[in-house]
Amino acid sequence: MSNIEQLVKGESLDDIVTVFALIKAPPYLDMMINRYKPGTIRHGELQLTYTRLFEKGVLEKGEMGLAKKGPNWKAPKFVTENRYG
Repeated sequence: MSNIEQLVKGESLDDIVTVFALIKAPPYLDMMINRYKPGTIRHGELQLTYTRLFEKGVLEKGEMGLAKKGPNWKAPKFVTENRYG
């Protein structure tokens, strides 16, 4: 099992988006998550997650379709614990 597959299967959608929205555009995240956890984003959950994280100040609008860290951005545990790296 690849690190990405383990991450997608083992972490919350909020945590995945908090990190990957900084380096990947929404269509890529959609594809990545759908590949390993298909039921997760069938009903607009990815868009709802983006909206929620923007409203909470975790993410802000960045450039070229990417988000940037908002004032309330905090690295998820899987990042600080270096679980998949």
